[in-house]
Amino acid sequence: MPAEPTATVRRAPAPGPARGSAPTRPARSEPRYLIGRLLPFLVIVLATVADVLTSPQERFDRFLIAAPALAAATWTARGTAAIGGLAMAASAALAAARGDSLVPAALANQVVLAVVALAAAVSSQARQRREAELRQVSAVAEAAQWAVLRPLPPRLGTVDLRLLYEASAAGAHVGGDFYKALKVRDGVRIMLGDVQGKGLPAVEAASLLLGSFREAAYTAPDLPAIAQRLEASMARYAERAPESDAADRFSTVLLAEIPDDRPVIRLLSCGHPAPVVQRNGTVETVELSAPSVPVHLPVPVDAPFTVEEVPFGPGDRLLMFTDGVTETRDARGAFYPLEQRLAAWADEPADRIPELLREDLDRFRAHGLEDDTMALLVVRDGAGAPAPRVPSPPRTVTV
Repeated sequence: MPAEPTATVRRAPAPGPARGSAPTRPARSEPRYLIGRLLPFLVIVLATVADVLTSPQERFDRFLIAAPALAAATWTARGTAAIGGLAMAASAALAAARGDSLVPAALANQVVLAVVALAAAVSSQARQRREAELRQVSAVAEAAQWAVLRPLPPRLGTVDLRLLYEASAAGAHVGGDFYKALKVRDGVRIMLGDVQGKGLPAVEAASLLLGSFREAAYTAPDLPAIAQRLEASMARYAERAPESDAADRFSTVLLAEIPDDRPVIRLLSCGHPAPVVQRNGTVETVELSAPSVPVHLPVPVDAPFTVEEVPFGPGDRLLMFTDGVTETRDARGAFYPLEQRLAAWADEPADRIPELLREDLDRFRAHGLEDDTMALLVVRDGAGAPAPRVPSPPRTVTV
């Protein structure tokens, strides 16, 4: 059995923090973090200067109470307490300059400042504890999530692979969308799918399907056999763990097979959107004559699996995607025109397509990232590929 290749995934670069990444404490070099650190001192200075320059009837020293409260957002517990002490010292100096009596006014201000500083220090300590827990949980979650979706190799056999993937769930790198590509004996087999719903149950269902595909792709004789294995795996899991939320999820799946010795690609859709093929400057959606039902659909269906065989020679591109791409809407409610965009990028290098698609989706969508976004560009490379044959019309095989 061939070993599964490993390589660095090709992603469209995103500016700033990764989308879907867990919220963490801002970096110390970020302007907002530096402003938060300096703000308590700014309050102390401004309150002191204003109190000195104005009449004794206008008491600006009361604003000193804000200094330790603001410090709790960015400073440690000790730092917050120290800032509270500095505010108390400023308050005492201003009271002495005004000639206030120690009791009751000046002492009352000191007591109030001390209580606020103590409460702010406790709040800062609780914040630090939550941040540490969140960082630990995020690190564990990220490791678990990447164990589910391993990076794609940039090349398998005679095809190059380029991936765009963004999870919509906050704090997640993996959602309900999933992918896998493997080099098998006579070609390359690919699975791309979308689990119903979001969250951890969707990730769990995706992991089950990915595990089943990894096992079946090497040994199954054809794509229908792989689809049957996927269905059987979900059915067995539902029997073993009926209480699991993942056991109730169905998934749309698109399977692809690119043989090494023929310029074609075979496709089997289990309720998944049809891919788009780009050939000789033209772009069109592959016509799937009889898509099968989604995997683990809770409806008894006894229908054959239909495989479409489409010409796929050197230089051809095929874009597989989930509905997070095509169901993206603009402010007027119009769907994203994927074919039109790909036609405009026909002369762009394959490496640029995921980045162009991500940037264009960001500009097009009206309400931000509401669903997982996945697109996998499969490019048939001329190097090492068989000599092109005369294109033949799509061929349908029903099993």
